[in-house]
Amino acid sequence: MILEMTRPTQGGLRQERKLEAVSNNLANASSIGFKKDVVSFDKAFRARVDQDFTQGNVIKTDNPLDVALGPQGLFKVETPDGIKYTRNGNFSLSSEGILVDKNGNPLMGQGGAVFMDTVDPNTSVNINEYGQIFLNNELLDTLDVVSFENMERLEKAGDNLFVYTGDTADEITLENIRVKAGSLEQANVQVVEEMAKMIDYQRMFETYTKSMKTFDEIDSKAINEVGQFT
Repeated sequence: MILEMTRPTQGGLRQERKLEAVSNNLANASSIGFKKDVVSFDKAFRARVDQDFTQGNVIKTDNPLDVALGPQGLFKVETPDGIKYTRNGNFSLSSEGILVDKNGNPLMGQGGAVFMDTVDPNTSVNINEYGQIFLNNELLDTLDVVSFENMERLEKAGDNLFVYTGDTADEITLENIRVKAGSLEQANVQVVEEMAKMIDYQRMFETYTKSMKTFDEIDSKAINEVGQFT
């Protein structure tokens, strides 16, 4: 009986983890640059959550400080906890004249944090397709867009940021990058597809729950019957 209970219990737990991932994906379907979670299980039924780094749809915003990356690459930002990575290219100019993300973290160029030394609203800031940043038509810096050979070592760190769990020396500076200024990359979440998964996982979860309840009732009945003959 224990074995019979183990199977639906494990199945229910697997469906629960899948439901958590799908729920998180749907909750972030409108988050710029969000990468959906994908759950898998090893032979010991241990759950593993990876990110799907396929590119989302690119939408035009006409904001010169919005930047969409191509299929590869990550922006680098400097946080209080060190360098982190993101696909969210929604940047703005801080009151100190620094190019920052939505959380106020400085965006990194190849020369360090992108400092423009101006807060003049009339200043012309442009980013071309090669990631070069121009201030009043003068080259200021180039976006530090990087990647990793093993993307599985990137873990979500909240606020649409990733932290690399390996050695930062593993960074690969991408050559001949192409970016699209005045545009943003949407989340790579297909809402209809995720909703269909949620319905399927929920049904399977309910099936396993009913099985556990049935086995529990059989077990209780057997115990009571044994008790009557002692």
